[in-house]
Amino acid sequence: MAQVSSATDPRGAALLEAQQKADQLFRAIEEQGVIRPGTRETRINEDIYNLAEKMFGISTYWHKRIVRAGRNTLAPYDENPPDLIIGDDDIIFLDFGPVFEAWEADFGRTFVIGSDPLKLKLRNDIAKAFADGKEYFRTHLDITADELFHHAEKLAKDYGWEFGGPIAGHLIGQFPHERIPNDKVSLYVHPGNPMRMRDPDANGQERHWILEIHFVDRARQIGGFYEELLTVG
Repeated sequence: MAQVSSATDPRGAALLEAQQKADQLFRAIEEQGVIRPGTRETRINEDIYNLAEKMFGISTYWHKRIVRAGRNTLAPYDENPPDLIIGDDDIIFLDFGPVFEAWEADFGRTFVIGSDPLKLKLRNDIAKAFADGKEYFRTHLDITADELFHHAEKLAKDYGWEFGGPIAGHLIGQFPHERIPNDKVSLYVHPGNPMRMRDPDANGQERHWILEIHFVDRARQIGGFYEELLTVG
């Protein structure tokens, strides 16, 4: 999908700017060696929080901050698995939702420590599958949320993995974004949601969505996660 301009979609442009800052944060995490063997997930979470505050002055996150390693990478968002220590040959994913000047970002990436070919393949496959899912959305103008979810499941199978989560994305916007209390279906890329994703919100504005790709191999107890804007960029 073509990159938005502030003239045509100021809300989309603001979301894209927030995402670009999140991307800068994740690049700094990698460059500064924040993810390191022998360190607990909770410590890495704290280090990232401090780095984000130093880089951008942010301390607000619209959802819980997630650092998951090893077998914890199988766990979907709603679970709270035990705190693990990063191993010497490990796979880790981050899922952070920082708020930049009232605009939400939701950014997820997978990192591999060591040279395990299967873990590297998983990291690379989820990035490719995200691009595939975004292209599918772009070319299906009347796509519904349940249709996109099932396409994400198919992508997992095509790449030789299993889809790991109960959803494949959600709405995002100005903090706090559009929500229905206690509803985990209507505004999510969920198998039970028949909403047309390009339908406007209650104010007649374009809805913006996040796409989540979570592939797992339960036998080997590894998973990978890739997440960013679907409708912008």
